Amino acid sequence: MQDLGIKVLFMGSNFERLLDGLWVTIHISILSVLLSILLGILLGIVMTSKNIVVKAVTRVYLEFVRIMPQLVLLFIVYFGVTKTFGLHLNGETSALIVFTIWGTAEMGDLVRSAIISIPKHQRESGLAIGLNSSQIYRYIIIPQTLIRLIPPAINLTTRMIKTTSLIVLIGVVEVLKVGQQIIEANRYTVPNATLWIYGTIFFLYFFTCWPISLLAKFLEKKWKVN
Repeated sequence: MQDLGIKVLFMGSNFERLLDGLWVTIHISILSVLLSILLGILLGIVMTSKNIVVKAVTRVYLEFVRIMPQLVLLFIVYFGVTKTFGLHLNGETSALIVFTIWGTAEMGDLVRSAIISIPKHQRESGLAIGLNSSQIYRYIIIPQTLIRLIPPAINLTTRMIKTTSLIVLIGVVEVLKVGQQIIEANRYTVPNATLWIYGTIFFLYFFTCWPISLLAKFLEKKWKVN
């Protein structure tokens, strides 16, 4: 029977190395998501402003981030900004910056949509019972915004985790890079290792993102707001 190369997973510490690489991916994703949530909430509130200049600036930022591929942004920050301004940013820091920029724009738009979806009469009711603008945001707008925001925010998290596979191209040793190193180190002794290594990486991503996706669907159904 032909040796398909599955043994490479159990040679030395190869499987543990893949898990360590996965943790790098998750670590960068979690930090990016947390920063994106904090900055995105502020951006989303700003995006509801009626000021024409503010609306124009935030719209340009949102469209710029959406149109520009994340890989190009990674190259601009890691190769361009560092050399031009003499900064010393490693791959992980550059990835964190880029994914935070991207996540903040996406999260800001989600927050904006959630805020404007709240019926106008709820604000009017708050004013009628004597609440000021800050109290209306604190007790009426923000709680309902969070309920509307959590499911799509979780979906954004899964997108970030999957998109972090791009950081292998700026030298970050995450799960995909580890897989490439294992394949390269064993290409002569285990030439059929590629299927098993990339297959394992596929399932690592799947079992990382799948529970998050199920949680998003569960919360969306449970907290569905008409």
